[in-house]
Amino acid sequence: MKPIFPLTVTEPGRADAILAAALEGLTRSAAQRWLEEGRVTLRGVPVKKNARLSPGDELLIAPPQPREVELVPQDIPLDVVYEDGDVIVVNKPVGMVVHPAPGHPDGTLVNALLYHCKNSLSGINGELRPGIVHRIDRDTSGLLIAAKNDRAHLALASQLEDHSLFRLYHAVVLGGFREDSGTVSAPIDRHPVDRKRMAVCRPGQGREAVTHWQLVDGHDGYSHITCRLETGRTHQIRVHMAHMGHPLLGDTVYGGKKPYPGLAGQCLHAAQLTFTHPTTGERMTVEAPLPDWFTAVLKKLDLA
Repeated sequence: MKPIFPLTVTEPGRADAILAAALEGLTRSAAQRWLEEGRVTLRGVPVKKNARLSPGDELLIAPPQPREVELVPQDIPLDVVYEDGDVIVVNKPVGMVVHPAPGHPDGTLVNALLYHCKNSLSGINGELRPGIVHRIDRDTSGLLIAAKNDRAHLALASQLEDHSLFRLYHAVVLGGFREDSGTVSAPIDRHPVDRKRMAVCRPGQGREAVTHWQLVDGHDGYSHITCRLETGRTHQIRVHMAHMGHPLLGDTVYGGKKPYPGLAGQCLHAAQLTFTHPTTGERMTVEAPLPDWFTAVLKKLDLA
């Protein structure tokens, strides 16, 4: 973010709620801290956290300078599924964070990529996310593509935007389905209260989100499905399935509060990735087989 940037209020509300809703990744408590520190002004006057704002109010925001984080290449084993001079596709294990963040300064996929690729990673996404074009959750396993140069990064980002980069996931969800396939088309935005969560919102709000699902097998209150993402919103599959009444097995954020025995988190694996190579123009599909922990769940629930 720029040292100081403007924000125009579009809907009436409390200052802290408006700030948290407008800035992706900013929690309401963090927004309150910024307001208490005088980082948000209206016509030159610091705004109080409980101040009521009106449409058209022009705020000036001076966010704190980010603390410098030294990215250290780390010799962490990578399951490389495909690699050339432009891109690298890895099969990320459960538990690995994609890039450094508060509470996870190292041991991330980025640290591993820096060691593996040396200085050959795109810089478009900033110093903390070199090469990263898209993300998958820490407790989701499977395929992730990274760019080795800016030209490849822009090409892949364009494919994400026009939905020509396909991602297919396998998931185990709660409940049974009456149909064999379907599509969830419901916009997603930050949860209005819990800013760490996402939620389906009313049409015209949030960002477009489309998930196509297909039933693989169902038995005794559980279903094995595949999901193809047309868009790539944060927690999209988890939010859409919970919205349908079929939260992912083991998902304690959008489903039950107790973890499922033997699972680190939600039962979700990115199994297939299809993209157009940024140099050759070749349409490519790479795959990652279901991991042992996933097949063990299928066997236990008689879904194998």
